[in-house]
Amino acid sequence: MTQPETSQTSTRSPLWLRGLLFVSLCLNLLVAGSVIGHLFADGPERKVPRVDRMGGPMTFALTPEDRHEIGKSLRAEYRAGRPSRREVMADYQSVITALRADPFDPATVQASFDSQLETSTERIAIGQQILMDRLTAMSPEDRYRFADRLEEGLAHRQKGERQKDDRRKGDRGMPEPEGMR
Repeated sequence: MTQPETSQTSTRSPLWLRGLLFVSLCLNLLVAGSVIGHLFADGPERKVPRVDRMGGPMTFALTPEDRHEIGKSLRAEYRAGRPSRREVMADYQSVITALRADPFDPATVQASFDSQLETSTERIAIGQQILMDRLTAMSPEDRYRFADRLEEGLAHRQKGERQKDDRRKGDRGMPEPEGMR
């Protein structure tokens, strides 16, 4: 008995498919490169602050452990007082309706803005209270070290701002004319 012949089928993909895969690979590498470049090239002033770093220089002067604990406390407090998704969506829907209304009634939009401002103000107060509790619980030595780090951070920040101002003005280390000071 003879075995049936198997035909040799080509396993190569069509040229257009290989071209499409190549273009897709190039686009993926471009996106990945952009994301990685953004992560490494942008300074802290361009990054979105994490919840445990929103306090500015005082927060940066904390130890990593203190920042971590404050961040945990903030997230817990924020979750506790957060409106439901349904409430948030209802608020935005009322803003959308008000924006499309003719005549426009700014009171609805202003009420939403006021509510957002109130929520932000409450969150700032919560953050300040948590930070104050943490500072109060520190030993005198820890508070002294915190004050040193705060002073150092502020001096570094001032130096950086002066350098930015100098670059904006095009200063190359030359003193300003007498009348400009």
